[in-house]
Amino acid sequence: MLGLVSLAFGVLGGLWRLGWEPPLPGTQPATFHGALMVAAFFGTVIGMERAACARRLAYLGPACAGVGGLATALGAPHPFSAALLVAGSAVLAALAFASFRRQPAPHAVMALAGALCGVAGNLVWLAGFPASEAVGAWLAFLVLTISGERLELSHLRLPATAPLALLAAAALLLPVGALILPFHWQAGATLIGVALVGLSLWLLVNDVARRNLRHHGQMRFSSVCLVGGYVWLGVGGLLLPFAGSYGPLYDAALHAVFLGFVVAMVVGHASLMLPAVLGIAVPYTPWFYVHLALLNATLLLRIDGDLAGRPEWRAWGGLGNAAALALFLLATAISALRGRERDNGL
Repeated sequence: MLGLVSLAFGVLGGLWRLGWEPPLPGTQPATFHGALMVAAFFGTVIGMERAACARRLAYLGPACAGVGGLATALGAPHPFSAALLVAGSAVLAALAFASFRRQPAPHAVMALAGALCGVAGNLVWLAGFPASEAVGAWLAFLVLTISGERLELSHLRLPATAPLALLAAAALLLPVGALILPFHWQAGATLIGVALVGLSLWLLVNDVARRNLRHHGQMRFSSVCLVGGYVWLGVGGLLLPFAGSYGPLYDAALHAVFLGFVVAMVVGHASLMLPAVLGIAVPYTPWFYVHLALLNATLLLRIDGDLAGRPEWRAWGGLGNAAALALFLLATAISALRGRERDNGL
């Protein structure tokens, strides 16, 4: 619930920044849109996923991230709310390190690197720097975490030398670029962009999602989400080197990654995540394609507005993005309730 609060305030803050001005407690959610979406919401969700496979003490991580998000949205003193976000990411990094020690496989290395990037981004945010200087580390946190999960969940057959070297190079460029970004935006953004394009191509070629498109039902739906997400990841990587630390290209590049890739991964993996984390079954229904199509169509409208200099397109696209997220939550809740009724024989 704390994660959903962070999501709600983060989305409303994003709409406020696009000019829609929804009712908000002050301007805090609008100012802290990035921190609420990445450090608070995704920090809580990913922390819950990791804690479900660990000891109960591990739930301190998502608890800190969730409370930190609530404190951020309601305008608590910045050192207090940001310190909670740092604490949540530190617990997640500790869990990733423990997993790496048990199984030092490539996916565990990527998960650990991603978790450490999350800590770094939150530390930059705690130090009082603007979100544009923390965004590289936040982006690396999510992209590396998701890429590591795909390596683990898909049971990829990792070829020996060249493909592994390309994957390692792309995964290494991402945190390096994130570290450079606060000091030299253009150099850091270029390295991150190259890394994103490399990861996009690698996943498109090696992930089983592309081959699973020929299946039906949930497997095909997840594969459509994944393949589309990999394409958006590459689009974000292509745009980022040409973007400054603000402005239309900045908006287009970041939301191609955070919405087109990250949110698509959440939509595609919801049927796996919720049973594992909350014990809630989410049966597949073809209606899931509605919110997926709405997300992609409105994201395309938003990015077209950014590239064409049409702020009204960007604003309507952003509103459509919010509607797609709301529809995803609604469809997931309805599917879970129907699954529960079916299991209870009602």
